[in-house]
Amino acid sequence: MRKAHTLAGLVFTFSAFIYSGEAAGFRNPVSGVSLETALRDAHSLVAKRPDLSVLRVEGDSMLPFFGPGTVLVVKHMSAEKLRAGMVAVYTNRFNETVAHGLIEVTPSGWTAGGFNNSTADSTPVTAKNLVGVVYATFHSDASPTAPHLLSALTTATPVALAAPAR
Repeated sequence: MRKAHTLAGLVFTFSAFIYSGEAAGFRNPVSGVSLETALRDAHSLVAKRPDLSVLRVEGDSMLPFFGPGTVLVVKHMSAEKLRAGMVAVYTNRFNETVAHGLIEVTPSGWTAGGFNNSTADSTPVTAKNLVGVVYATFHSDASPTAPHLLSALTTATPVALAAPAR
């Protein structure tokens, strides 16, 4: 089942997802699109938008929303615009880029956590460590069809962890 929508001149196609892999009872949403295609499409979307960037997901703490093989488009924004429920991308105290949901604001910043994590992240999200929020997700089948192309695309695309809390 495919349905196309046009938004600001861009055509987005939503497909029924096939599920594979599990974490805490949730499965990874995948599509019939190769990882190379998902990466190429995401990079095409951000090519003319300096406020957007592309990240690849590693980890399964955000299932069933996204997991390994997902490509994220991140919108850079100020911390003042953050709201509970948004998925923020930030740099934690271990210098890792993390994509987790915002839970609540505290005096030291936003508490964030993975959907499947039993505890919140130890690093609050602040204006200083905020990269942005997830703007779009490109699900793939997580398997390469052209390893040489995938190598070039993945090297050019930083990783966002969706992993256990640290």
